[in-house]
Amino acid sequence: MITKEQVLQALSNVEEPDLGKDLVTLNMVKDIEIDGNNVKFTVVLTTPACPLKDMIRNACITAIHLMVSKEAQVTVNMTANVNSNRKDGRSTLPNVKNIIVVASGKGGVGKSTAAANLALALAEGGASVGLMDADIYGPSVPIMFGVRGERPMMTNVDGKGMIVPLEKYGIKLMSIGLLIDEKQAVVWRGPMASSALRQFITDVYWGDLDYLVIDMPPGTGDIHLTLVQTVPVTGAVIVTTPQDVALADAKKGIMMFAGQQINVPIIGLVENMSYFTPAELPNNKYYIFGKDGGKRLAEDMEIPFLGQIPLVQSIREGGDDGAPVMVGNDAITKQAFLEFAGNAARSIAMRNANIEPTRIVEIVV
Repeated sequence: MITKEQVLQALSNVEEPDLGKDLVTLNMVKDIEIDGNNVKFTVVLTTPACPLKDMIRNACITAIHLMVSKEAQVTVNMTANVNSNRKDGRSTLPNVKNIIVVASGKGGVGKSTAAANLALALAEGGASVGLMDADIYGPSVPIMFGVRGERPMMTNVDGKGMIVPLEKYGIKLMSIGLLIDEKQAVVWRGPMASSALRQFITDVYWGDLDYLVIDMPPGTGDIHLTLVQTVPVTGAVIVTTPQDVALADAKKGIMMFAGQQINVPIIGLVENMSYFTPAELPNNKYYIFGKDGGKRLAEDMEIPFLGQIPLVQSIREGGDDGAPVMVGNDAITKQAFLEFAGNAARSIAMRNANIEPTRIVEIVV
C-alpha cells in the first residue's frame, strides 16, 4: 500500500533546478492524496511562467514510478506562488511582491515594446501584473494599449484619495499620458518629473501584484535615481539591440544599476531586433543590425541572457494599433516574448532565493 511518507521520500530526490534544492525541502509539495495506486499531489512553483514546469512534472512522475510503485497512476497538479523577498516594511507598494524595471542606455531599442509584452506574457502565465509607464517625457502605454483619451478614476483608500489604474488585456496600467492632453508637451525640469514618478508609486492604488513592471525612460538620470530612492527594486531588465552603438549604452545601464552606489540586481539582458524575418519567408533570418551582440555582452558582463526578439512587422503594427503582439495572432513572435518572460521570471525567482533583499538607495551628493 502506497503511503504519504513513501511519496515524500521519492519527491525528496527531485531537485528544483534553479534553486538547487529538492521539492520537499523547499516545501513545494502540497495536498498529497492516495487512493490505492492513484497518487495525486500539487507542486507549487515560484512563478507561473516557469519554463521548467514540464521537466519538473515528468521528474516527479519518474521518481514515484522508480521509488514507490511502477503501477502508480500519478497526477501532478502544477500551481504557483510567486516568491518575494521584500523586507522593507512594505510601507510603499505594500502588496507588490516584485518591482521590475525595464531600462536601456539609449532610446530607440524597443524598450517600451519589451516592457509591455513582458508584462502581458507574465500575466498570460497566471501572474497578477501591473505596468507603470515611467517614461515621463515620451509615454507609450496609451498608444500601445489602445487607451488614448481614457482617464483613470479616483478611489478612497483608508481616508486617502488614490488613482485607480486602467485595466486592459488582464493587466493594470498607469502612464502620465493618461493624465495630460496628448497634444501637450511635457516640459518639466528634473524635480517635476521625479515628483510625478513618486506620485505614480505612492498615490496609485496598485493593489495585489506579483510583478510591477516599470518602463523606464532612456539613459541614466533623475527618474532612475528617484525610483531606487523611493522603492526597493527587485531587479532590472536591460534591453539592447545587436549593434555596437546600442551595446555601449546598454553596458552603461548595466553598470548604473549594478554599481556599488545603487546595487540593484540585474535580472538579465534581452536583445531586441535581433534579426529580420519577412512574413512570407518565416524561416529566413537577416541580421540587419549584426548578430548576437546582446548575447556576447551578457556573457562578458556575466548576467543572464533572457532571449532574442525578432524584427517583424507585426510587432510594430500591434504597438501602433493598441494590440501588442502578445494579444495578437503571430505565433512565432509571441513565442519569443513568452520565452523572454519565462527566462525573466526564472531569473527573478533565483534572485529572490539567493540574493539579499534590495534596499531603498540612499545617495549622498
